[in-house]
Order: sequence, then C-alpha cells, then structure tokens
Amino acid sequence: MNNRDSSSRWTRHLKRLVPALEWLPSYTREQLTGDLIAGIIVAVMLVPQGMAYAMLAGLPPQAGLYASIVPLVIYGLMGTSRPLSVAPVAIISLMTATTIAPLAEEGSADYLTLALTLALLSGLIQVGMGFMRAGILVAFLSHPVLSGFINAAALVIMASQARHFLGVDIPGDTFVEQAWSLVQNIADLHVPTVLLGLISLMILLYFKSYATPHLTAAGISRGIAGHIARAGTLFTVAGATLAVWIFGLDRNASIAITGEIPSGLPGLTMPDLGPDVLLQLLPSAFVISLVGFMESVSVAKTLASRKREKIEPDQELVALGAANLGAAFSGGFPVTGGLSRSVVNDSAGARSGMASIFTGAIVLLTVLVLTPLFTYLPRATLAAVVLVAVLGLLETRTLRRALAYNRPDVVALLVTFITVLVMGIEIGIAAGVVTSIVFFLWHTSQPHTAELGRIPGTGIFRNVRRHSTDVDPAILIIRVDENLYFANANRLEQTILDAVAQRDELSNLVLVGSAINSIDTSALETLEELAIRLQLAGVHTHLAAFKGPILDRLQHTHLMQLIGSHRIHLTTADAVNAIQQARSSSDE
Repeated sequence: MNNRDSSSRWTRHLKRLVPALEWLPSYTREQLTGDLIAGIIVAVMLVPQGMAYAMLAGLPPQAGLYASIVPLVIYGLMGTSRPLSVAPVAIISLMTATTIAPLAEEGSADYLTLALTLALLSGLIQVGMGFMRAGILVAFLSHPVLSGFINAAALVIMASQARHFLGVDIPGDTFVEQAWSLVQNIADLHVPTVLLGLISLMILLYFKSYATPHLTAAGISRGIAGHIARAGTLFTVAGATLAVWIFGLDRNASIAITGEIPSGLPGLTMPDLGPDVLLQLLPSAFVISLVGFMESVSVAKTLASRKREKIEPDQELVALGAANLGAAFSGGFPVTGGLSRSVVNDSAGARSGMASIFTGAIVLLTVLVLTPLFTYLPRATLAAVVLVAVLGLLETRTLRRALAYNRPDVVALLVTFITVLVMGIEIGIAAGVVTSIVFFLWHTSQPHTAELGRIPGTGIFRNVRRHSTDVDPAILIIRVDENLYFANANRLEQTILDAVAQRDELSNLVLVGSAINSIDTSALETLEELAIRLQLAGVHTHLAAFKGPILDRLQHTHLMQLIGSHRIHLTTADAVNAIQQARSSSDE
C-alpha cells in the first residue's frame, strides 16, 4: 500500500471518528445563524438546569455548569445527531448520587473526586463499547423495563428533592425509606421554604404549559412566544434570586441558598484511579453507561426521523464516551443527551453540532462572569426546576399497552418499578432484566407448533385448527415456529412423538422449518434421536421449507445421513406431492 492510500485511509477513519471534519469545510452563514440562535436558547435553559441537576447529584451547583461546557463541545464535534444536547440530565444525576452517597460525605472533596471517577469509567465503557460495535447490548434493556425504571426513578428524584423543597431533613437511601421519613417529619416543614418552592413550581408550570398560548393570544408571534416560554426557567430562577436578595430571605426567613459560586474554570481535574475505587464504581458505571446511551440514542433517533437523517449508534457511543471523559477532567460528572433540551435545540433551528458548541461557549461565559449573580439563588427554586423536569418522565402508556398486548411485559415493568423504589436503582434494573430474560426463556422453551393440512383445491398448507383443510392420514405435517435450542428441543420431540402415537396409519413426518433461523448442537442431537426413533417405528422423516443457511450447516451432519437428500424438499407442497407419488408408484 503506498503512502497516498494509507493517508486516505487514515483520513476516512478520522472523519468517521470526528464527523465535524466532514461538515465544517462546507459550513455556511445560514447554518451559523440557526446554530447561534439555538445555542443561546438552549444555554438559557441549561444554566439553571445544570445547577439543579448538580444539586440532585449531591454536588455543588458549579459542577453542573462545568459539566455543560467541555462535554457539549466534544459531542458537537464527534456526535452524529445534529440537535442532541449532551449535558447533565435528571436520571443520570440521580444515579450518580445513589452510587456515591454510600461511599463519601456529600459536599466533601472525596465526593467530587468519586463523581469525576464515575464519569471517567462511564466514558471509557461507552468508548470501548462503541469501538467494539457493542451498541446491541442495550437490547437487554427492554422498553417495559426501561419504562418501569424511568417512572420509579422520577419518584425517587422527587423524594430526593423534598428536603430542599420543604426545608426538612429526610434521611433514607431508598424511596420507601425517604417517604417514611417524610411522614415522620412532616410537622417540621419550613413554611417560608415551602411557600417559595410552591410559588416557583407554579410559575415554572405556567411557563411550561400556558405561557405560549397566552402570549400568542395577546398578539405575540408563536415563535417569539415559544422562546419566552422556554426561558421561563431562567426568569423563575432570576426572580426568586432577586426576591431573596432584596428581602433578605436567607437571613430573615432562613431560606437556604446556594451561596457563593466560584467564578472561573476549575482547571484540570483528576479522577481517583485507585483499583479499589474503580472496582467499587464499575458496576454502577456500567449501568449508567447503558441507561445514558439508551436515553440519548432514543432521543437522537426520534429527532433524526423527523428530518430523515441518519444516526450511527456505535459512533454515538464513542461521542458520548468522549463527552464523559471530558466531564471527568473538567470538574463535571456523568452526562448524556436530554430530551427537553434536544427538542428545544431542534425547534430553535440547530443545523449542526456547532449549536452545542455555542451552548457550551455561553455556559463558559456564565462561569467566567455571571456566577456572582447566583449567590442568593434559593435551593427550593432549584428543587422546583428538578420537579418540573421529572414530571415529564412519568407515563402510563407503556403499562397500558403491555396490559392489552403482553402480560409478561407488565410483570417485568412492575418488578423493575417496585424494586427500584424498595431496593435501589442498580438492583431494580438488574431485576427487570433478569425477569425479562426468564420470561423469554420460558416462552422459547415451549415452541409453538402447528399441524398443517392442505386447503382444498390449492397448494397452500395451513394450521388445521384455524382453517378447513384436507389431511392425509399417512402424513403428519408439523410446522415449528421457533428457533431450536437446548431449552426447547425435548419439548418439540415429545410433541411430535405424542402426535405420532395417535396416528396408526402414519408413515411419514414432514417437519416444516420456514420459521427456524437457528439450530444449536443440543437440538441437532435431539432431532437425530427423533429421526432414529421414528425410523424404528416405520415413519420416514422429511424436511420442508428449511432456509438455505440452516441446510448448509446441516449438510454434513448425521441427521442428513439419516434422512437422505431425497427427503429434503423446497416447499411443504413438494414434500406431500413426493410422498404421495412414491406411495402411488409402490401401489402399482
């Protein structure tokens, strides 16, 4: 290979790794305008959200701002989704808190270091999965399991914010423990904090649900009204901060505030690379990696489908992993793509990853210049920001659909939901995954089979229990509607032997394999034993409608020697016709 070919190959690899190298050379002024507007609007949302999610993670508010700079820039350069906004989100922030809280005191230097380490591990896992093209692993998180987890996590998040929203200490590691603590301490509610929290909550809900139609009715264009509504979080935070400062509510009413937020960047931060710490955090980091990618890629695919754009899941893993690595070394904590910000980014006109880069730049400006303005920001208002954000996570649609369509999915959803509330996030997700796998094994271990008969006057064969068919008493036609493996092969064998025992005139079995995509070694041995037993009983075994790749693998097995190539048929009709012709020839 010459130098030019080698250089071209590395250029292609580099562009695949950093998609921005593909679109930046052709970047236009029109794209710049859309990206800049979108970047500003998302930054207005992200600044208060970032601080609120940092508090949810048990970290100081500035950590949420730090996690909203470098990760956004990295994803903007490496991601394949144009509007996806990668920064702190509620669920990942909660998982960060539940992972670190048992290991270090909240607010301590060790706590922050563990958050950095968790981001590092999550990033390494995601990058590794991306390079290994292992995005398929998220398939183990079925939608019902994910729905049960998200709904339970929303309740856990609400419970975790109750202490800031109500001004009362609510100890406990799980939702059940915190709920019971709240009941016991309900008399200790701090009334000024509750009032400020409720006012903030109502204003946030107004901006979320009613501001746009009211402003539109007042004659403001829908586009401008939408932008004002999206800035509602910032308006609420600014108003609450101003009220605390003007009326001295932190002194006169003991309202808890964030306090002084340091200006400037934290510099290069270092995670803890000690083997004991890494082993402690690794299981949670793996779950955070999967859940974060699942949430992110779901949002990215949904938004891409609207514009008929393409998402590369494995590259998304690499980009998300790189963003988390960026967070680990810039004072942040684990991040992923968020739904609400990404939708706003898309609707505000984001045309490329530059929108995320502009958002990160504006957050950087905030950290450098504007953090003194947040000194009197009440924690109750930040808790209200989190509560409004997670209200959108609660949904019953998946449960209702599962109830109407597939009851085992209902069980998996409820097991996940209840276990997360009672025992915690990681155990809850594991319980849901295990439940789904158990139901899958149970279902596939009982393969559906159907006896087929010919529909009169045609060459079509269908289930004798569903259609009026002609059945030749000397031919038993069994269609297998499942892949064959160690867990279901014996069940199939017994089904066939029971059917054969009931047919005295039977001389031929036709096994229809149109729905079989794989046969493992255990199932192959069972089929060989079945063919021998039927042969001893005077019954010939035929294979019909098996797929080419299956027949290729069976070609040199003992099963093919037992059956013989003349009993391998392209279709069910071919098998029946061949049997009947052979019988007619022998009668003559």
